Amino acid sequence: MALLITDACINCDVCEPECPNDAIYMGPEIYEIEPDKCTECKGHYETSQCVEVCPVECIIVDPERVESDDVLLARYRLLTGKTVD
Repeated sequence: MALLITDACINCDVCEPECPNDAIYMGPEIYEIEPDKCTECKGHYETSQCVEVCPVECIIVDPERVESDDVLLARYRLLTGKTVD
């Protein structure tokens, strides 16, 4: 499942640098997540780093983009060229 930033975002800028896949960017009004780059930090970390640092808890699982851990890890391998130990 790719993550989604809701309109509760306060544009605090803390999530963007935490994303190891550069999936977070400033949209027209709030930060957004490029779903084809989001792995929920699978392969990089145990937890989603943007979710960990968000002070208003506005980053949620995108209900329109349900993906398994296998899909997320395959995306990680595609984006990084690395395998997961």
